[in-house]
Amino acid sequence: MAHTADPALPLAGITVVALEQAVAAPLATRHLADLGARVIKIERVGEGDFARNYDHAVRGIASHFVWLNRGKESVALDLKDPAGLSAAQRLIAGADVFVQNSAPGAAARLGLDGEQLRADNPGLVVVNISGYGTDGPRRDRKAYDMLIQAEAGLISVTGTPDTATKTGVPSADIAAGLYTAQSVLAALLRRARTGEGAVVDVSMFDATAEWLGHPMYMQMYSGHQIPRMGLSHASIAPYDAFPTSDGEILIGVQNDRGWAALAEVLGRPDLVTHPDLATNMLRVANRALCDRVVGELTAGFTTEELDARLATAGVPAAQINDMQGLIDHPQLSARDRWREIDSPSGPLRALLPPTTFRDVELPMGAIPGLGEHTAAVLSEFGLGADEIDRLRESGAIGLAEAAEPVG
Repeated sequence: MAHTADPALPLAGITVVALEQAVAAPLATRHLADLGARVIKIERVGEGDFARNYDHAVRGIASHFVWLNRGKESVALDLKDPAGLSAAQRLIAGADVFVQNSAPGAAARLGLDGEQLRADNPGLVVVNISGYGTDGPRRDRKAYDMLIQAEAGLISVTGTPDTATKTGVPSADIAAGLYTAQSVLAALLRRARTGEGAVVDVSMFDATAEWLGHPMYMQMYSGHQIPRMGLSHASIAPYDAFPTSDGEILIGVQNDRGWAALAEVLGRPDLVTHPDLATNMLRVANRALCDRVVGELTAGFTTEELDARLATAGVPAAQINDMQGLIDHPQLSARDRWREIDSPSGPLRALLPPTTFRDVELPMGAIPGLGEHTAAVLSEFGLGADEIDRLRESGAIGLAEAAEPVG
């Protein structure tokens, strides 16, 4: 089954082999698939990527798996079986990119070390994702997203004054995944100039630390730990959720011009010269007063009315949505961002990738069933039908199993 892609797609003709699971690597390679690369996902025979079993919320398929794995081909191999490992090596030898986020040292123990792989294929781009990096005292520690958020200090600036909180999405995984995708693109650009591939290491800890630049520099050079402020902001006021007559609205005034515009919207232009609220520094110093005055005034409007007035006046504001609010958001429907993708359980809704090329729509391939492409891919890479049958019977490979739609 040869893979073809629209030549207008940025990564058309690029083959990625991924030994991946959970979030970080699958997110990276899904973005590469969205850009037109062929992504061959190596999964465990019988079990697959363990994210397949986080839940069964999407018509019997795990929500994480649907999010992270569209547009890929699933090849089920037992890498502890020499024949399964040999098949994986054959796939990688024919690839442009190899991405892996297996346990620390696991890929090297299998003979899939980046330098070894590049010895036979100098143009290969290898990206290894780890929790803490290739050395250091925590190199071999397990590194789930929550643990990295804690170690990197992200939860120290997230939450309320009373409660440290991890982010509601796996930020450390997402950060590592995005830097992985970026590094692949950079390495491919360099290879186009020099012919040389690369071995790149991305750690979840480093990626998360990078995102914490502002609070990190505040601590290093002022000795000030950024406090947890909930929806508020340590250096700006008013900046929080404020009540309306039928709900609440988020208002974020960035400067004194914004304060003057907000005061006008709220019918209190005198607040511009209030001795305790006239400047941002005064409003921060007198935050309780500021928030009380603003909240008493916003409560006189409905959310829709106040949102419209603030938008007209140019005051930064937003309605506070839950997930259904996101799904129903008029910004998505008005811009035609929804598409249907195929899956083993039938068609599913999905959002277009966030990078919008004006000359070509990025593809949104199907969610693969476990081992769905094993036979076709191995055949394409040189294994005969008899050999594939023999490997299946020995358990070295897994072939597609029929999925039963749910819901």
